[in-house]
Amino acid sequence: MLSYIAAVIAGLALLIWSADKFVEGAAAMARLLGVSVMIIGITIVGFGTSAPEIVVSIISVLQDTPDLAIGNALGSNIANIGLILGVTAIIVPVPVAIHLFKNEYPLLILATAIMTWSLFDLSLDIVDGFALMGLLALSLLHLIREHRRHPAQYAREEHESEEMIHTMQMPAAIGWLTLGLLVLVGSSKLLVWGATGIALALGVSELIIGLTVVALGTSLPELAASIASLKKGKPDLAIGNVIGSNLFNSLAVIGLPALLTSFSINDAARWRDLPVVIGLTLMLILMSRFPTAVPRHLTRSKGVVLLAAFVIYQLYLYYGAVVR
Repeated sequence: MLSYIAAVIAGLALLIWSADKFVEGAAAMARLLGVSVMIIGITIVGFGTSAPEIVVSIISVLQDTPDLAIGNALGSNIANIGLILGVTAIIVPVPVAIHLFKNEYPLLILATAIMTWSLFDLSLDIVDGFALMGLLALSLLHLIREHRRHPAQYAREEHESEEMIHTMQMPAAIGWLTLGLLVLVGSSKLLVWGATGIALALGVSELIIGLTVVALGTSLPELAASIASLKKGKPDLAIGNVIGSNLFNSLAVIGLPALLTSFSINDAARWRDLPVVIGLTLMLILMSRFPTAVPRHLTRSKGVVLLAAFVIYQLYLYYGAVVR
């Protein structure tokens, strides 16, 4: 049991480190190849905070533990909204930019709907994979077009992306990209092995471990990004990070494994966990819109509600796992 716990801790630590280095290398390489900061921010940096979830899910499915992958995706979405945005709003009220209602929120609703459609029959195959990844590609193209049409609205996000691109040369960029990818894969295998071992030792389902231990661990990049935005006095970036991460979780984290192989999922994910993802997503959008006074904020009281929903859900999972 101790070896499994050590594997999970080491796997998570290496996973977070390698994802960061992978994104730095990829962003620097893209910049050296002439890709704009805007596109780097939307694609590579957006992918970066979800890289742990994506790689863990692919490894989980290939190692015949698909419930770990689905739990990871759904649990990360729940943690991003309930825990990360909830805590951020409690510390500092989060401003809600008007462009979120025109672009990001509709895309998030659509992504959640397509993910629900894909999971509802309790199986995923190449058709689901193409539907999810196709929507992700269209979403990214739409966001790139909106950034070009309204550059002033996204100036701060582009500046943030530019800040993280270091002036490294091509050999260093290739080196960090390669090393980051290798460690990402290795640490993901270690994490999946440890998480599966814990599930077997405790007699709980892999889905529960994915929803709790793995999901919370792989959500650390989003938590770090939110903390960094608070330190910089830019709490509004936190909501953008969460929406972007949830888009990738709903589409890429589930869609990429489905392109590689067909697999079935636990029915509990459909009746217990998927409704929580849908409920929290709708709650976030409603809290962002109401009251209608401008400027809109996720206030501290709204943050308490989001965090309370997350805690209640975690307690429900714990109670269901312990008392059977």
